[in-house]
Amino acid sequence: MGSEPRQPGGPSPSAHKRTLCRSWTGPTGARAKTGVAMRRAMGGAKTITADEAAGLVKSGMWLDYGLSVNQPDAFDAALGRRAHGLADVKIRNCLTVHPRAVIENDPEGAHFRVFSWHFGGYDRRQHDAGLCHYIPLNLGEVPDYYRRFIDPVDIVVIKARPLGDDGWFNFGPTSVWHRAVIERARLVIIETAAGLPHVYGQENGVHVSEVDYVIEGDDAPPAELPHGPMSEVDHAVARLICAEMADGDCLQIGIGGMPNAVCSLLKEAGVKDLGIHTEMLTDGLIDLYQAGLVSGARKQLDVGKVTFTFALGSRTMYEAIDRNPDMWCCPVDYTNMPHVIMRNDRVVSINSTTQIDLQGQAASESDGHRHISGTGGQLQFVRGAYASSGGKSFICLPSTYEKGGVRKSRVVLDLTPGNIVTTPRSDTMYLVTEYGIANLKGRSVAERARAVIGLAHPDFREDLERAAHEHRLMPRAVAVSKTRQPAE
Repeated sequence: MGSEPRQPGGPSPSAHKRTLCRSWTGPTGARAKTGVAMRRAMGGAKTITADEAAGLVKSGMWLDYGLSVNQPDAFDAALGRRAHGLADVKIRNCLTVHPRAVIENDPEGAHFRVFSWHFGGYDRRQHDAGLCHYIPLNLGEVPDYYRRFIDPVDIVVIKARPLGDDGWFNFGPTSVWHRAVIERARLVIIETAAGLPHVYGQENGVHVSEVDYVIEGDDAPPAELPHGPMSEVDHAVARLICAEMADGDCLQIGIGGMPNAVCSLLKEAGVKDLGIHTEMLTDGLIDLYQAGLVSGARKQLDVGKVTFTFALGSRTMYEAIDRNPDMWCCPVDYTNMPHVIMRNDRVVSINSTTQIDLQGQAASESDGHRHISGTGGQLQFVRGAYASSGGKSFICLPSTYEKGGVRKSRVVLDLTPGNIVTTPRSDTMYLVTEYGIANLKGRSVAERARAVIGLAHPDFREDLERAAHEHRLMPRAVAVSKTRQPAE
């Protein structure tokens, strides 16, 4: 798998050499050909303390922390202690799961600037405080950004499992773009974390010959992502989606209560031989796997494997994927690019949004100008599922929300000013609320407006229809498409 790596233009600013690795350790220890670029450190990997590693950072440098549970903790704490001796240190990370010392020890943002590819709750709060900045993207393109558009990172620091007998540090549950950063980095530091599960996959590790320094971390288990109870609305939406699914479908599930509710109901529906090719591996997907409903036997790509680029969830999930040959953790440009997704038949993509307009635009990442999460892979999976033979994509949401004790509609004539369109109207296939499901493909603006109004809470439909007529979205004489309503 994989393609020949793109070589950076011009000579590398680093003295490190890069060669092409012609093999990769598979789940059984066998070596398989691949086109991953190998970085060569000038000397052997040297074990140093976190404080010594933080001492290598100079003002003006760019650092990279990686994603989620692979972000460094010991190094971050040591760097935070140096805050007042540094200036203009810039750090890229993604989906932070612990408070970062570089922010907590620099509450005015005078010394460090943090940039994120996707917000979790902590990142969102820091963005509200002006201490974290979002980088727009399609998540599956990020490896290419590092190889083509971003200057080589001065220091990359990533958590990985302790060195294995085969000479590799395994990344555990998170591959994403870690190798792309390492390929061109001026300095590579690994912070070991024995608590990470060992996860098999494509390019899911770094060889000791590529590493400059090693920090011995702790054995703490990775952070868990709690998920709350599923609501009646979640179940109503899930029932509509499950009715569209069949044996052998290949799933991508996004984060949130509604996608996980789909997994819960699928267990009851008896659908079998499911495949998984997803960005994020969730507890809901692991529940399906452990229930024996996931075989991957009908996949065309990675047959028999659960393919993903990062896993974030409960300890039960981490235990389930540890040294499990059915699990296959791959770079995000393999899991998320539409031309790869479509190679599996009958891909079913299920993602959440927060607001839709009457033409089918889905705004999934901001509340006006306030950034909430990120584009992630939503658009790429919508497109990949559409291009898949027999594929379907579902964008789901509750019809209403409450703000200040007032119920408001998530189905609107116009998106909130400043809201970011994550999935354009031209890409939207199925829209789902607790009041129904509508396929917008091939529908005119007027037909779309009528169908989307049918997804709104009944209390808001009259006003929405009046607004649609006033703004000439829906002429009164138009023939309209049907919105399927949930079964009683």
